Amino acid sequence: MHILFTRPFDDCYELMLRFKSLGHIVSHLPIINIEQITYKNLDFSIFKGIIFTSANAIKFLDTQRINKKINCFCVGNSTEKMAKSRGFQNIYVAGGNAENLKEIILQNFKISLGKLIYVTGETISSDLDKKLILEGYNLKRIINYKAIHQEKFNPEEINKLKDKIPDIVYIYSKNSAESFLKMIKNYNLQSLWMKTNLMCISEKTSSVLNEIKWKKIFLFNPGEEEFLLYKI
Repeated sequence: MHILFTRPFDDCYELMLRFKSLGHIVSHLPIINIEQITYKNLDFSIFKGIIFTSANAIKFLDTQRINKKINCFCVGNSTEKMAKSRGFQNIYVAGGNAENLKEIILQNFKISLGKLIYVTGETISSDLDKKLILEGYNLKRIINYKAIHQEKFNPEEINKLKDKIPDIVYIYSKNSAESFLKMIKNYNLQSLWMKTNLMCISEKTSSVLNEIKWKKIFLFNPGEEEFLLYKI
């Protein structure tokens, strides 16, 4: 099968290599760029738990001043891998979505333990912070990166895409979906996707692309990409 990944290269290169090793044709068309946002200096010692729903949140965080034994809650495997690379030791991992992560926090972090910090991008797919506050947690959210829509694409890459439309496209965020839709319209590709399976990380993400006719739309959690191949 021909599979298209749309995340920045650093976020998907291992999965691309894995799919190539399985004999698939793999294409890469990054549709967003990730940029750091400067946040105010914080005294991280006042927090007893830290939450990450993206590896980028860790990538752009100054972790030198953070106690690596802090309770660290990660949404999925790629986030856990980044946390380990930065030295975090007490890591709890969810199955790839924010709702599971909320349950893991409820089970493993008592409100009486103290304050939580949630490090995120400018746009998040789930109001995890609001849900935890409603549960009684003392939580602070800081934003340390943002996703920028890719405005221009290499004409050669677009022509390659037209010549061989992928069987599968993976979309990982609402931002990415909006950028992908804009690209499709800008290059008049609206009618080319009826034999393509669209894989989206959430209903909020897939709803952006509902105006395009797809073969099928699937929802997935990060880490389930390979498993989805067997459902097609």
